Amino acid sequence: LLVGLVGGFLATSGATFADPGAVNTVPSGFLGGLLAGFAGGYLMLAIEKMCDKMPKALEGIKPVLIYPLLGLGGILVVMCAVNPFMGMINSGMSDGLNAIASNPAMMVPLCALLAGMMSIDMGGPFNKAAYAFATLNLANADDQAYIIMAAVMIGGMVPPIAIALSNTFFKNRWTDEERKNAPVNYVMGLSFITEGAIPYAAGHPLQVIPSCIVGSAVAGAFSALFGCKLMAPHGGIFVFATMQGTWYFYLLALAIGAVVSMFMLALLKKPLNREIKKVK
Repeated sequence: LLVGLVGGFLATSGATFADPGAVNTVPSGFLGGLLAGFAGGYLMLAIEKMCDKMPKALEGIKPVLIYPLLGLGGILVVMCAVNPFMGMINSGMSDGLNAIASNPAMMVPLCALLAGMMSIDMGGPFNKAAYAFATLNLANADDQAYIIMAAVMIGGMVPPIAIALSNTFFKNRWTDEERKNAPVNYVMGLSFITEGAIPYAAGHPLQVIPSCIVGSAVAGAFSALFGCKLMAPHGGIFVFATMQGTWYFYLLALAIGAVVSMFMLALLKKPLNREIKKVK
């Protein structure tokens, strides 16, 4: 826990070997924070494994002295090494999205792009980049920021709903276990919990991920075309009361995107070959 906290702090400060005080550096932001979490975890596992052969007399000082000191030193080296590169990636991504957002004519393509990003990794760096961009824009309190937030949320709602629809209407594409667990994705999707689609994406990445990206992008584009505006950063259908305009157009955009994903998934994922058992 300590190593992860320090790694996250170093990511937000942007400290490097050339500038350990982080005076003139660019923070690596949430991408660096994600990396720090994984690096800290694997680093501590490696340290524990290296210390397995130490004398038993030193067992008591491992968790209170050896692990913390080696862990903190290790995460310091890792983050100072990667912060410059993560900072460039984070800044480039943010600057690119801001440049597109500054052009009103690009609002629909921007919303389609951000909504599609929500489905690339369903909770990973791309998803978080789109979500962070939308939530930070809410501080502007203008129509453009609210349209972007609506598109990002609908992009995260499409994958679980599309998975549930596919399991309902194209049952021969899924195993019995997958169909059994699918109905809960209706609730998760409507609640803006994209992670409900992760088990299906992990099991069939080449079919599920492209289908969800396309459906989310379509939903995001229609949400922008309909002028849907959302002031809340989370909540799904539970925050529809905060929407400006007609919420039923938002539901229509969600339905269109989910159905597009469902049909694309049906095309990409072939029916399962089920053995026919002969009854004697």
